[in-house]
Amino acid sequence: MKYVGSHVSISKGILFAIKESYCLKSTAIGFFIKNPLRWKVPNITEKMIKDFKKTCKKYNYSSKQILPHSGFLINLGHPDSCLLNKSRNSLLEEVIRCEDLGLRYLNFHPGSHLNKISKVKCLERISDSINFILSKTKKLILVVENTAGQGTNLGYNFDQLSIIINGVENKKRIGICLDTCHLFASGYDLRTKKNYIKTFDSFDKKIGFNYLKGLHLNDSKNILGSRKDRHENLGLGYIGKNCFKWIMKDYRFKKKPIILETINKNLWLEEISWLQSKDII
Repeated sequence: MKYVGSHVSISKGILFAIKESYCLKSTAIGFFIKNPLRWKVPNITEKMIKDFKKTCKKYNYSSKQILPHSGFLINLGHPDSCLLNKSRNSLLEEVIRCEDLGLRYLNFHPGSHLNKISKVKCLERISDSINFILSKTKKLILVVENTAGQGTNLGYNFDQLSIIINGVENKKRIGICLDTCHLFASGYDLRTKKNYIKTFDSFDKKIGFNYLKGLHLNDSKNILGSRKDRHENLGLGYIGKNCFKWIMKDYRFKKKPIILETINKNLWLEEISWLQSKDII
């Protein structure tokens, strides 16, 4: 079985987000753990924790089906020490919130060198930041998302992701989330079966599927290797639909949260239904 859902808004509250996912017939959920454009993580009460767990149980969602996303301001490779510490503490607060809610994963973008330090130094800072956060927390697995390589963002190829993982001391608490739009934008061709196999065989060789904790399914508004992070609905961009069919048939993605971040939410129900259909799987 593959867990499939979409990244839903928490603007009306996290409980409403869970209900919305259920109405979309989702078997996976993605959401921001707090406002992604603010540093502060709001306080959480025992009642909020209890209500969250109760609602998840009511709609049959376990922690292995939920892949929350961290804030956009966080840069774990920041060249400025003050802003690096601010990023580390912000993500630490998010991790603690996730652990309080009983969640298993937290997905995050690795970081950017901002043309002020070398790529090597930035990747080292990202690993050090992860080690810092893991040392302050207990169980949650931090999930690094590959980037499109836009601007000075790192983590856009398997070699860089491998360097980050190699620098993490507790390998049991680190994982990878692969975004298909980001893969394509950074130069990994997913349009033919041959290139699909080549891409994921390379991932397995350089990183290993044991580290894969989730997927973001998105088509791309831009061409192969554009280095632009512009999502599109499935089949409406430059990747096309075949890639998503192959993913749904691929046993290596079994029981991983597969999250749509496609731009037109009016198509989510249709997309989720299509991905779960017998014609594909």
